[in-house]
Amino acid sequence: MKPIVQISLDLTNIDEALETAAIALRAGVDWLEAGTPLILAEGLHGVKKLRENFPGVPIVADLKTMDGGYLEAEMMAKAGATHVVVMARAHEETIKVVVEAGKDFGVKVMGDNLGCPDMVAAARRLEELGCDYVIHHIGYDERRGIAAQGFSMPSPLDQLKEVVAAVKIPVQAVGGLSLEQAIRCPEYGAPLVVLGAPLTIDADSFRTADGDLEASLRLICDQIHAYKDVK
Repeated sequence: MKPIVQISLDLTNIDEALETAAIALRAGVDWLEAGTPLILAEGLHGVKKLRENFPGVPIVADLKTMDGGYLEAEMMAKAGATHVVVMARAHEETIKVVVEAGKDFGVKVMGDNLGCPDMVAAARRLEELGCDYVIHHIGYDERRGIAAQGFSMPSPLDQLKEVVAAVKIPVQAVGGLSLEQAIRCPEYGAPLVVLGAPLTIDADSFRTADGDLEASLRLICDQIHAYKDVK
């Protein structure tokens, strides 16, 4: 598949999220993500407003489902999401019913391996249970906590090639990537490139980053879209 650029709207205000989304789409971003902070702050209203303002644009609802999978996926789908996220550490029955809801309501399911002891095995399990995509994810707190102890901050690139090799479905790498690292994800076989903190969202305030965001995003999108088909 051709590389896809997704912006993670990890914001806590819907008006700011809508403004940032509009900038991102003008710059060439392909998918919007209603980030977890936005969903917590705005609920279904946030997803609905994104859909109302950007009809036809894929929207990922990053609810990080751990239980009540069918209902949560149904609610997000009816609010306008095209993709929902379920955690690999959820019980397999939860993952199964999210996949079932995805088929019933026409949404794709992204499985997130955040916090799994064996990230590669978790990715394989997500595929076996029917997920359409794998999110290979090193968490915000994990990265910061390890760095605060004086250790090297982990990166999703550390095992990205192994995760990509373990599955046949598309993979996305998430978690503290630098601009250069994010742009190079397709070289690792991961066609879904997500841009969020700290590239476009301030990781401390959860507000849109300062500077000429549109110009920066356009350069990023141009470089990522220049890659040929990935995997």
